[in-house]
Amino acid sequence: MWVKICGISEAEDAQTAVEAGADAIGFIFAPSPRQVGVGKARRIAAALPAAAERFGVFVDSGAEEIAAAVEECGLSGVQLHAPADSALPFRLRERLERHHPAVAMVSVLRCAVGEGAGEDEADLDLDLEGFARRSGADAVLVDSFSPRAAGGTGRRFDWRRARRSFLRAGPSVRLIAAGGLSPENVAQAIQTLQPWGVDVVSGVERAPGTKDPARIVAFLRAAKAAGEAVGSDARSLRIGLWESGSEEPEMRKRG
Repeated sequence: MWVKICGISEAEDAQTAVEAGADAIGFIFAPSPRQVGVGKARRIAAALPAAAERFGVFVDSGAEEIAAAVEECGLSGVQLHAPADSALPFRLRERLERHHPAVAMVSVLRCAVGEGAGEDEADLDLDLEGFARRSGADAVLVDSFSPRAAGGTGRRFDWRRARRSFLRAGPSVRLIAAGGLSPENVAQAIQTLQPWGVDVVSGVERAPGTKDPARIVAFLRAAKAAGEAVGSDARSLRIGLWESGSEEPEMRKRG
């Protein structure tokens, strides 16, 4: 099970996450209690082991700004939250492939369905394969929708209703579950959705923007154990470092 600890703003938290088994850490460059500047992100990233994936999270940024952050911080991936310009992912891909062809791209799909749906309500029909293809993504991160923030809200979407969409798209799309995850519920989310990976922000904090080392470790233990139980062997989103013996997802082959 691939796990990203996002909203990292201190070197100590990044080290704790990587040492506890995180596959990736995330730097939020958008306005947020967890926002970090490019200079600080570069210093934190430079101290991490080479195998640790470093993601930048962007909201309403242009291709040149994102590419500059990739260059300065040595990012291995970018996470895009619903850009107003639908062509941005493709311009960014073209821009990055000139000098950084191994940078992975994650597109975020925000799910406007909350918890507590009745048993008689229909499954949530998410076109995850189509979204991945339209956004040119290497993976799709499914998060809960909130009008107040692009992410890190601590709210979960309805996993039971989303399960069928996840299972249908899972063979061809790398799906990352996010939104309201915590050490206490991540195993349930993995068992229900069987995603390729999980992403956590507020669920491992003691206060907005302040990580709790004990919760980081507990989250990673729970997620990795649950991933093993469902047979997940996801390892890396780095382009060219797909799981041993498996092929690239169909969406990537189609470009």
